[in-house]
Amino acid sequence: MIVLTGPTAVGKGTVEAKLRSKHPEVWVSVSATTRDSRPGERNGINYWFVSEASFAAMEQRGEFLETALVHNMAHYGTPLQPVLDHLKQGIPTILEIDLQGAHRVRERAKELNLDVVYVFLAPPSFDDLIRRLASRGTENEEQRKKRLATARVELASEGEFDVVIVNDTVEHAADVMWNVIAKEYNL
Repeated sequence: MIVLTGPTAVGKGTVEAKLRSKHPEVWVSVSATTRDSRPGERNGINYWFVSEASFAAMEQRGEFLETALVHNMAHYGTPLQPVLDHLKQGIPTILEIDLQGAHRVRERAKELNLDVVYVFLAPPSFDDLIRRLASRGTENEEQRKKRLATARVELASEGEFDVVIVNDTVEHAADVMWNVIAKEYNL
């Protein structure tokens, strides 16, 4: 299993989409979240958009591999059973999650006997990250400030990861990501 993480606006979703367009055999887990959907996002495709009450009930039933409160704004979680099902079938599996989630997966992976490669997607520079976040246009100024403060902390942790990929171009980052997957799954 591959855990892909990186700071806000680094392009995790864009790199993952490019990778899947070239390698449709890769399965990316769909996280549940309590945040509102962004324009163009679809329930069950980009995320499972759920209420706080539904999320809490799922968490209480042990349905998540990991959960995290991100940017002190919304809960995110990776549904456990679909991940286990895809791994059992030998399907290349990616979890695109935040740093907190990656830490929780690291804890749970030992308990569940999961083989995991941890990948950190980094921006070419912090200024580049600021530009990407602003150009997205999906957050107000206060939300951008919170996300950038979190991003500074996340960037400081890249040394904890097995692989660091600099997202200088989406094409290059997706190709490097595929090389990591191919090595992990002997493809």
